[in-house]
Amino acid sequence: MRTLETASHSENSTLRKVPTLSLASYTKGTAGERSEFIDKLFTGLKEYGFIILKDHNVQAADLHKAYDILKNFYALPTEVKKSYISPKAGFQRGYTPFGQEHAKDSPVMDLKEFWHVGRELSEGNPLKAVYPANVWPSELPEFQYHFSKLYAALEEAGDVMLEALTMPLEVEKDFFAKMTKDGNSILRLLHYPPIPEGVDPRCVRAAAHEDINFITILPAATASGLQLKDRDGTWLDIDSEPDTLIVDVGDMLARLTNDVLPSTTHRVINPQDGTNQSRYSMPFFMHPHPDAMLSCLPSCKGTGAKYADITGQDFLMQRLREIGLLK
Repeated sequence: MRTLETASHSENSTLRKVPTLSLASYTKGTAGERSEFIDKLFTGLKEYGFIILKDHNVQAADLHKAYDILKNFYALPTEVKKSYISPKAGFQRGYTPFGQEHAKDSPVMDLKEFWHVGRELSEGNPLKAVYPANVWPSELPEFQYHFSKLYAALEEAGDVMLEALTMPLEVEKDFFAKMTKDGNSILRLLHYPPIPEGVDPRCVRAAAHEDINFITILPAATASGLQLKDRDGTWLDIDSEPDTLIVDVGDMLARLTNDVLPSTTHRVINPQDGTNQSRYSMPFFMHPHPDAMLSCLPSCKGTGAKYADITGQDFLMQRLREIGLLK
């Protein structure tokens, strides 16, 4: 079996900008176009841990409506928003207030507040007793419908991309589909408020971190600020067109692939252009089901697995404690 090499950024590489791919070339393209998409997806994630996706299934009108709803929600009084805090659930559902979360090992909190939407399960599903129930703000009746719809669309896009990765990773076509069926995926609805006066100068909107999950699917935010750390240690701006999806590798996929597909460090910096306005963002974190085992894939093992086997649930709980969302 072919052994895949761990990612390294060549000095001669021309990939100095995150590549933009058309998802339609995989879902509707010819055999050649599908093959080219798979190659570019794998190469982009290997080189940078990020790609940008256009021609996807998530409707632009739905993204615009979602951002309008977010602006209305975060304009509500603080006490109203705090009534939807669910600390016993590790803040995995409902509202998380400003200054609660921090990056792993960071001494200061991030400058953000957010809301978590999780999976809706049918009665009788055994995971219904495992996952926290969703919380919905009564002040905005359209909130539940629109974000449930967005959750489903982003998950569909994620399913397609994970399927496309099965060929270069030399696993069955349904390998990831079996792991993510009824997975504990999360849609995070973020608000980065204007930077308050007198804030600790070490604080940024989102300090340098890696994501926990398999892949993150991030609709283009309402303002710039997202940066990734390139393989040579430089910070690169991730500039994307409106209504595109930014995709990055999380720690769970990095563990599976022995860092062949690395979890890339990224951050959201404070405004640099003299403006100090709100920024809204809606990342979808694609997770496996709780019992999925994160074991190094044979094609990626090389001289040996770097990480011990661990279930998706145990790894998630470990990371939630590290970032301040679970005691």
